[in-house]
Amino acid sequence: MVNRHILAHQLFTGISPQHLACFVEELAAPWQAAVEGRRHEARGGARKREAGAGARHRLVFVDRLVVTLIHLRHDLPHSVLALLSGVDRSTVTRAIGEIRRLLAERGCAVPDRPGLRLRTLADVFAYAQAEGIELRLDATEVQVRRPLAGCGGRRAFVSGKKKQNTMKATVVADHQGRTLWADALRPGRMHDATAARNEGIGTCFQHFPDVEVLLDDGYLGLRRDHPGQAITQPKRPNKIALPHVHAAREEARHRHSSKRITVEHALADHKRWKQLTRWTHRRDVLPDTYRAIAGLVSDRSTTA
Repeated sequence: MVNRHILAHQLFTGISPQHLACFVEELAAPWQAAVEGRRHEARGGARKREAGAGARHRLVFVDRLVVTLIHLRHDLPHSVLALLSGVDRSTVTRAIGEIRRLLAERGCAVPDRPGLRLRTLADVFAYAQAEGIELRLDATEVQVRRPLAGCGGRRAFVSGKKKQNTMKATVVADHQGRTLWADALRPGRMHDATAARNEGIGTCFQHFPDVEVLLDDGYLGLRRDHPGQAITQPKRPNKIALPHVHAAREEARHRHSSKRITVEHALADHKRWKQLTRWTHRRDVLPDTYRAIAGLVSDRSTTA
């Protein structure tokens, strides 16, 4: 087994030692509760031996957390991580599945609000209205494996923009490019505005009328349905319009793009984690993976 202090280095995990220590303190209890819950279900009742009796974990919780972070950051195969940890590959697979789920359920951190996490789109809108924050929303696509021939819905993953099999994630950031929410993983063929609507953004606009969201031209339908709240670039004037009209529109477009660019920076922070550059695993695991990485990125941005 490789020295755990080496594996826990920031170059491998992507987070600082202090941040890793906070993770251990935060997630140890939920992980232990989940383990005991599975054991209780398998036994069919309460334990019959004293606490602490029985087999020990060959991969303790801290090592499980480190292995999962390395897998998310560098996408190393489970067999390689098992070799580095001195355990069987199946042990690493189970460990990553357990920790990844816990990381995905954490939500995104809020700047200057320790302990507050945003887990739903409604949470983000409520926070934005309370703090007077202008949101930025955009979608990004992650290339995935092509579904097997003969499977239903095979064409749903073919992206019209990338001409590849992708899944689309919707991300919300603030004016400093800090991730506030990431979810709505949908097949790549789905339109950006449709993915946001399916997540309930229309209801959020109705319940939080003071929130403004900056969008690109892929969300023109939202601008039509929610004028004054869903803000896109100004419409292009007629070709016969006067030169000063075209100049004013170009200046407004530049101001809008300059303000909305922060969400593009947030998407770039996500793609620095290698698993989101190209997803080669099961598609049903990608949503938890993206939420876990978004939460990790939001933690780093708030503590930086």
